[in-house]
Amino acid sequence: MVRGPNSGNGTQSPVHYLGSTGLGPPRPRPPALGEVGPLPRDAMDIEPDLRTDQGWGGAGGRWLLWPLRVVLWAALLVIAFRGVTAIVFSHSSASPAVGAGSASAKTGSASAKSGSAGTKSGSSSPAVRTGSASAKSDQFPVALAEAYAAEFGQVYLNFSPQTQGLREQQLAAFVPASIAAAVPDLGWNGVGELSLQSEQVAGITVQGPQHAVVTLLALVNGRLIELGVPVAASDGAVVVAGEPAWLPAPAPITLPSPAPGRSDLAAQSQLMNELPAFFQAYANGDSAALNRFLAPGVRMTGLAGTVAFDSISGLHVPPGGATRQITVSVIWQLLSQGVPSGAKLQVTYSMSVVQQSSVKWYVKEISASIEAVGAQ
Repeated sequence: MVRGPNSGNGTQSPVHYLGSTGLGPPRPRPPALGEVGPLPRDAMDIEPDLRTDQGWGGAGGRWLLWPLRVVLWAALLVIAFRGVTAIVFSHSSASPAVGAGSASAKTGSASAKSGSAGTKSGSSSPAVRTGSASAKSDQFPVALAEAYAAEFGQVYLNFSPQTQGLREQQLAAFVPASIAAAVPDLGWNGVGELSLQSEQVAGITVQGPQHAVVTLLALVNGRLIELGVPVAASDGAVVVAGEPAWLPAPAPITLPSPAPGRSDLAAQSQLMNELPAFFQAYANGDSAALNRFLAPGVRMTGLAGTVAFDSISGLHVPPGGATRQITVSVIWQLLSQGVPSGAKLQVTYSMSVVQQSSVKWYVKEISASIEAVGAQ
């Protein structure tokens, strides 16, 4: 066995070095700096992305793939979570809304039934009927139905045997053909006369998206009545659905008796001296004369000569400060072509007056009074 050179510690290394004996090829000398030659062709053909057993070195930016995958999956999970929560919350919030809508519909139906009951019992308050209509006015054509019923009333509340045929033709334009053929006079037996002096819409009771009852307040043969006209509507078309109902006129009410109030006699005496000249200017509509009686900043036009002042029949001045709300009854002379006709009319005004000096009063406002002077 050939032994190698000394190891430096006096012993011989058991390692076999063939080069030391000349039996193997000599070991190549390391190239000096600057002597590095071209790479072998085999080394140049090796693909740079081959992996070794020691793992991938991360060249070419592929280390970004895994973080990007993590971000993508996180975004997908967030989107899915938001979609599920949106569906759940929208369903839970929609349920109370549906219930509220049903309650509103039931309330509107109850109001309509209440208004209908008032019509049948003879209660004829226009405010109640109008209020009932407001709940469903967006579905039923209220204004169109009221105008249609008013035109119908002009024909229905006028009849005479001499014009029966013409009335039947005019009524046929308002009712369905089946009703016009069955009852062409809508209940009238062809005897007697009816004359309409005036009419107007008193209210409407909406009973559904296609049906309503329009109430007319009419003066017929000198008597005040109400007429309930059933009207049906659909897609902008309307028709009188059947025979109307004759209803009683609104009943008058009894006003409570006010406690008698004493009048300020001193202020009343002062105003009785000033108000006749004011009412003369007010009747003539003379702005220059009228402005002398008005408080600063007040504008008033007057009656422009339609009447002439006659006298003051009553005056009530309550006690108070510099500003008073008084009640005045005035007698006007009615004119015929600018000349007093002999006819007179007493009216009552409510006036706001203010005292600017110890004896001088000025008018701030004049309007209708809610009570007569005698009720004071």
